Amino acid sequence: MKRIIVKRLLNAIPLLIIISMIAFLLIKLAPGDPVRSFVTPDMAPEDVERIRQSLGLDKPIYIQYFLWLQNIIVGNFGYSMITKRPVLDMILERLPATVGLMGVSLIVTLIIAIPLGLFTAVKKNSLFDRIANLISYIGISIPIFWFALMLIYLFSLKWGLLPSMGMRTVGSDSAWDVIKHGILPCTVLAFQNVSVYMRYIRSSTIHQLEEDYVHIQYAYGASKTTILFRHVLRNVLLPIITIIGLSIPGLVGGAFITETVFSWPGLGLLGVTSIFSFDYPVIMAITLFSSLMLVVGNLFADILYSVVDPRIRLRG
Repeated sequence: MKRIIVKRLLNAIPLLIIISMIAFLLIKLAPGDPVRSFVTPDMAPEDVERIRQSLGLDKPIYIQYFLWLQNIIVGNFGYSMITKRPVLDMILERLPATVGLMGVSLIVTLIIAIPLGLFTAVKKNSLFDRIANLISYIGISIPIFWFALMLIYLFSLKWGLLPSMGMRTVGSDSAWDVIKHGILPCTVLAFQNVSVYMRYIRSSTIHQLEEDYVHIQYAYGASKTTILFRHVLRNVLLPIITIIGLSIPGLVGGAFITETVFSWPGLGLLGVTSIFSFDYPVIMAITLFSSLMLVVGNLFADILYSVVDPRIRLRG
């Protein structure tokens, strides 16, 4: 297993390089000039050019990329053009907030979606199934930012139950304060994922309930609950694992929108701020990190396959 994991990680290196090349090229081709953040209206052209040279922006694109890649290989992500702070320090500072928000929303998604998907499959075409499907269609269809704004309007502005922005209240260090700030953004991320997960689990469960082993268990007198959670759920776990592995990049993308709307101090908000300020080193570092999460998510799903189903073996 260790050999397979190492091999998969090594195979991911060329993929990450290709992604970084495309991202670097797109960033350079985008309209705008990062030098404008340092320029004042009365600054002489010679001073502007001097700033451009100090940032290395006067070199050809391919040279800029190879210089950036050379620094990345040795663990140097450079310095922010805006804050002048090390990029790696900025990412590590924001990483716990994003990982915490994504992790909690994923746990909430699984806690709600798994039993909901199982029971809607058992109650196929019932009123409960139709209502759950209607809600799932709504969750899949509505934009994340609109749903976030609606929650802010209802729970923060109208009813005053929950805070609408930030991660902490100024002057408060309690865990409950962090939880209150995280309820709304976590709900936004989980609501759409529950809708997607439930549909997959329901479809897979309906298929499993038609298999022969289920009818045999009924013939032996097993209860519906025993069959559902002891036998059917085990076979339904495989598509769930697939969704988890593939949804990690979606959580990162959703975090960009959610963190921006709620001013959650994570990587998403940092990425959006960096894009608007043309902070190239930070944008590239976050892009590389997001791509790495996609690779790790797929690898994590493959490993869980072999754990859940002994018939599946990872091969080179």
